[in-house]
Amino acid sequence: FPSSLIHSTVHRVKGTLTMPPDASKIRPGDDYIDSAKEETLVSNTNIVTNDELRSHNTPYDAWAVVHGKVIDITEFAKRHPGGDIILLSAGKDATVLVETYHPRGVPSSLIDKLMVGVMKEGEMQNSFYSWDSEFYRVLKKRVVERLKEKNFSRRGSAEIWIKAIMILTWFWGSLYQMYMAETFVTAALWSMCMGVSAAFVGTCIQHDGNHGAFSNNRWLNKVAGWTLDMIGASAFTWEFQHMLGHHPYTNLIDVEEEENKEKGIDSDMKDKDQESDPDVFSSFPAMRMHPTNTQKPYHRYQHIYAPILFALMTLSKVLMQDLEIVLSKRLYHIDVACRYASPFNLVRFWGMKLLSVGYMIGLPCYFHGISNGMALFLVGHFTCGEVLATMFIVNHVIEGVSFAKKDSRVTDDKVGKPVNLKGLTPMEDTRREAAKANSKLPEVPFNDWAAVQCQTSVNWSAGSWFWNHFSGGLSHQIEHHLFPSICHTHYVHIQDVVEQTCHEFGVPYRNEPNLYVAYGKMINHLKFLGNEKKE
Repeated sequence: FPSSLIHSTVHRVKGTLTMPPDASKIRPGDDYIDSAKEETLVSNTNIVTNDELRSHNTPYDAWAVVHGKVIDITEFAKRHPGGDIILLSAGKDATVLVETYHPRGVPSSLIDKLMVGVMKEGEMQNSFYSWDSEFYRVLKKRVVERLKEKNFSRRGSAEIWIKAIMILTWFWGSLYQMYMAETFVTAALWSMCMGVSAAFVGTCIQHDGNHGAFSNNRWLNKVAGWTLDMIGASAFTWEFQHMLGHHPYTNLIDVEEEENKEKGIDSDMKDKDQESDPDVFSSFPAMRMHPTNTQKPYHRYQHIYAPILFALMTLSKVLMQDLEIVLSKRLYHIDVACRYASPFNLVRFWGMKLLSVGYMIGLPCYFHGISNGMALFLVGHFTCGEVLATMFIVNHVIEGVSFAKKDSRVTDDKVGKPVNLKGLTPMEDTRREAAKANSKLPEVPFNDWAAVQCQTSVNWSAGSWFWNHFSGGLSHQIEHHLFPSICHTHYVHIQDVVEQTCHEFGVPYRNEPNLYVAYGKMINHLKFLGNEKKE
């Protein structure tokens, strides 16, 4: 998507296109639209309803919304530099995706060229997020300058490609050795080795590929993303949950929808709010990870059984979640027609499922017998799930991290403030400290999108080249969430820029010294949520 768009073009307040609050702040070269001209533009433009927007939700007929403007991306997707990743936004509000995937920005002229209308006032639910501060704009400018200084493309190059070849060789080599092993114990060890390599395929290859960050070549990105299908999971499921749910709306829950689920009510898809993070209520359903989740008696032991559930993660996704989504054409509140309305994508899904079952289950059963073959399949998955969950869960479910909730029925200002388990907003403290050094501290709303990412994400071993490579960039989670289209091999080079800018604006930037410490604090977080005493 062209991106960082229209901070400087159009402000949208409760569905109305307006001038920025303080017109005196407009600088030469800013692209704000004159309000009188904008009124004329809107009056002469097609007014789009939410139902109409949602009807254009397939790869063959795709509309999206960016800051209230409705654009037709159907044909543009064929020449979009980032590939068909743009089609994920079909039938949806794509503001967050556009803003975050293009640190260099998007020409307003391109948006205007693709524009087919504006959203009808009051049709879409109000967003939890604010885009009014300078924080993210300044941060993006500085990161782009740092990449330019280093002579880096924001996407990957030889460093990640060589790494990918090594990991893929490791995966297929382990799989072959598992087939050829003479004893079950030896085969099991190779299966564990294969499971670890599969986890690194997930974090170091497909992750960048599906984010469009693996290469400047759109087809190489597609191939890298396809490696998730290669290890047995579906890249489409990952896109829905990770890119349309978790990334844009980290640790944010729609309270009303959660209450409906507790009552057994499945509201109509058109009434569901897309701003909700499925990772905090769906990845491990037997756990309480968000303070809004209902506390159950068994949660008091979740800090004990959590590591066991972690091992089951990939198995449940491969054998259950992938199939549920392709058959129901939805992932919780997320419509998946943007992918599965395509016959080719359905063939890819089922074809890769059958093929991967062949070499992940069929061949092990052929060489080692059915019972041992199935056992080897489980050993590989348990290993992969444990490694993956260990590295990524500590980034957002950890002692002291903030969570946010969205409830259209409540006007309390705390709703717009991410809070930790003690009900406090850490950003209040960081803003207070920053104000001591700068009496003219720039205003940053607590619900500023980029600031929320910093409040809800935690790094570990930040600045370390080794751990950045080892984790596929998960150790620099803040940088990744702010810049998902930048290759993870670059995070270590922009980390100091992000940290310094956060301190300058009074935005939290939290880093744990290592994974061991972070893991311990994650267990403490789960223990607290499982034993929380309600007043």
